Amino acid sequence: MCGRYALYPDSAVLAGEFDLNLPQPLRPRYNLSPGAFHPVIRQPAGAARHLDVARWGLLPSWVKDPRALAQPINAKSETAADKPMFRHALRRARVLVPASGWYEWRTEDGLKQPYFFARADGQTLAFAGLLERWSGPDGEVQTYAILTTSANALAAPIHARMPVILAPADYSQWLDPALTQTAPLQALLVPAPAGLLTCWPVSRRVNRSVEDDPSLLERLG
Repeated sequence: MCGRYALYPDSAVLAGEFDLNLPQPLRPRYNLSPGAFHPVIRQPAGAARHLDVARWGLLPSWVKDPRALAQPINAKSETAADKPMFRHALRRARVLVPASGWYEWRTEDGLKQPYFFARADGQTLAFAGLLERWSGPDGEVQTYAILTTSANALAAPIHARMPVILAPADYSQWLDPALTQTAPLQALLVPAPAGLLTCWPVSRRVNRSVEDDPSLLERLG
């Protein structure tokens, strides 16, 4: 799964990696948590890619009372096409979720030890994301969830699931608003090669969502 992640690239580098026009620099973040608003990358029909913000925790448009329904932060890629919660977004509203890396936990000596996963070459990751818009008394809110898949050889000792990481060559297909068939999309929702990534243990300070500084990424030991 993916319950916390970080996004701290140089804004000019991020713009180049995702073919974006960024009107203003992004503030580096080291502990992005559910329930808050974070960057996502969209490509509406007939328009260029752009960076938007959405709240992490999917809320479909058909929900009448948000308090009566769990708002999932993750969606299993293997079943998303069939689940009412996710199937519309998979067909009609896909996004890239940029990330410098994500945190995962493993129980060690009775305590949950966090690990940080990132690309071995330091480039930005793109998680496969689903977007929904919900309209309520206070207006419209955009929300998203991150698709997950089975863990690769690097991640499996830490957790059985990991985010779907899309290759740069697949960004255009994933974002294409004209593509509404799930079969070609499903082919993209596979574990990333283990050699793409690296991971290391980090401080348990990341467990507190208010902690948000570069020292969270320091390798323990």
